[in-house]
Amino acid sequence: MPKYKPSIPFEDCYGSVGDLTFYHRDGKCYYRKRASPAFPGTMLQMEHQTVHLRALEAWRQLTPEIQKQWNDYSVGVQSHRPPFDGHSGITGHNLFVSAYHGFARLGHEHTPSPQPWEEFPPYAVEGVASAVVQDNALRLGIRVFLDERASSGRYHMLVRLMLAKAGGGFRPGLIRTYLAEPALSAGEGVATVEVPDFRNVWDLDLDGYTAHCRCCLLDDLLGYRTAYRRVSFDFVL
Repeated sequence: MPKYKPSIPFEDCYGSVGDLTFYHRDGKCYYRKRASPAFPGTMLQMEHQTVHLRALEAWRQLTPEIQKQWNDYSVGVQSHRPPFDGHSGITGHNLFVSAYHGFARLGHEHTPSPQPWEEFPPYAVEGVASAVVQDNALRLGIRVFLDERASSGRYHMLVRLMLAKAGGGFRPGLIRTYLAEPALSAGEGVATVEVPDFRNVWDLDLDGYTAHCRCCLLDDLLGYRTAYRRVSFDFVL
């Protein structure tokens, strides 16, 4: 994996340009050839893409005055993408699209109204509380602690999940996204992810798995989300 060498005027890079993708590992920037899959994507990926296209079209339909409101509210909001140096921000367009996607994930897709960013309460993802198979669906209960001062019912856990054999590694191309239920209550609780036909999703039929998770909080009121946190847990059925 070639290492990116900083040069004027670009001290750092991230994202994709041309046939290259830049990424960060252990605080260093590397690049690789951009993936060009031959298949159009899964049904869920294609559905997500259509939501994104509707979000872009909704932004174009906004008046310049409303777009300016979004731009004003985006000032000082930190990006969820690298570099995580505390200085990189986002645009009003980014904030709008984030809210649009958030509401779509929550099941009530609509054009959001401009709202200022609000800091999320502290939370911790503490492990697997339960793992039950029913009608070929896996119900994976994830133990979560949400700050006692948080508003109960306002936040959901959004989980990007990949199952591997016990001790197996993480493969980004096999990750799937699920909205955990119910909405979180303040204090300790369990958010449950339901994965229909889970054995076929990852082509694994085992008694024990390693769950690689990328978890974030999703604000039911504003549609915004936190940056993802990476956690991995072992569990048995």
